[in-house]
Amino acid sequence: MQVSEFDYFLPKKLIAQKPSDKREDSRMMVIDRKNGSISHFRFRDILKLIDPSDLIVINNSKVFPARLFGKKEVGSATIEVLLIRDIGSGVWKVFLRPAKRLKVGGKIAFEEGVLCEVLEILPDGSRLVKFNIVGNDFYDFLFKHGKVPLPPYINGDKVGSEEFHRKRYQTVFAKKLGSVAAPTAGLHFSEEILNEVKKMEIDICEITLHVGPGTFKPVVVEDVEKHTMDEEFYSISEEVASKIKEHKKNGGKILAVGTTTTRTLETLAIKYGENIKGEMGFTDLFIYPPFEFKIVDKLLTNFHLPRSTLLMLVSAFAGKDLIMKAYEEAVKQRYRFYSYGDCMLIL
Repeated sequence: MQVSEFDYFLPKKLIAQKPSDKREDSRMMVIDRKNGSISHFRFRDILKLIDPSDLIVINNSKVFPARLFGKKEVGSATIEVLLIRDIGSGVWKVFLRPAKRLKVGGKIAFEEGVLCEVLEILPDGSRLVKFNIVGNDFYDFLFKHGKVPLPPYINGDKVGSEEFHRKRYQTVFAKKLGSVAAPTAGLHFSEEILNEVKKMEIDICEITLHVGPGTFKPVVVEDVEKHTMDEEFYSISEEVASKIKEHKKNGGKILAVGTTTTRTLETLAIKYGENIKGEMGFTDLFIYPPFEFKIVDKLLTNFHLPRSTLLMLVSAFAGKDLIMKAYEEAVKQRYRFYSYGDCMLIL
């Protein structure tokens, strides 16, 4: 299968630069896989579309202000540091821009006397760096001086303050700090919608997958099968695993909120079948057509970039022809695309 099969034309003006004023006011395209129908709703209508027997699974990962700007200690060049993963004891895996200006031993100076030193250059071009502050002191500094790592297609400075993006580029159920990109399907849920779901006595389970910068990584090979996904950390409790397992056993459906939730659940299914277990680990699962989904029965997701791994996952779930038809319809109907955009519910 070729990457070019997942290309489509998207007018630039349909790329959402800011979210809907109210989370639940986003538009929602609904696709029925059984009959191939495409219909149009608002996200608030999801209360009419979910079944009382559904089990909703959400990703509770929390975006942190992962972008720091400092100066090369020797010289005056500005260096952008994108924090990826906390290794421990002040060591972080990061991406630097411009990276070529710093070799092993090079240092970056930030405000308040904070420094980091490059320890190692990794094969993927990222770096291991060590900061001179650790633990709570580091996170206090980060939340004071860091910036929200908005996707490159959003001009954050023009559409809202740092405070605005810290609130809106974050789900209302975010708890576990660790993502450098929001699990965007969850952005449409408001506290009010969640409360209404609970009133319907529909269970909501939480898993964690910390979204890494690989979510924006372009597919540079033409043969889909040759693409490699970056590893991302996931965690699922034994209680949640048992509830999902029991729900499936009793004939209930699993509604996954987002591709991150889907990849976590299907990673576990590959390891254990439907007898999934609670655990922590890393996944580099790449889902593309054809793929047999063992856990996820319904999927809520945003509209994704052309030629992206996320579009391939959705195509594997609903069928490539139906998804490409839906995307053509979304462009025609002026849906808003990508992270701050509208969503799609696939039944």
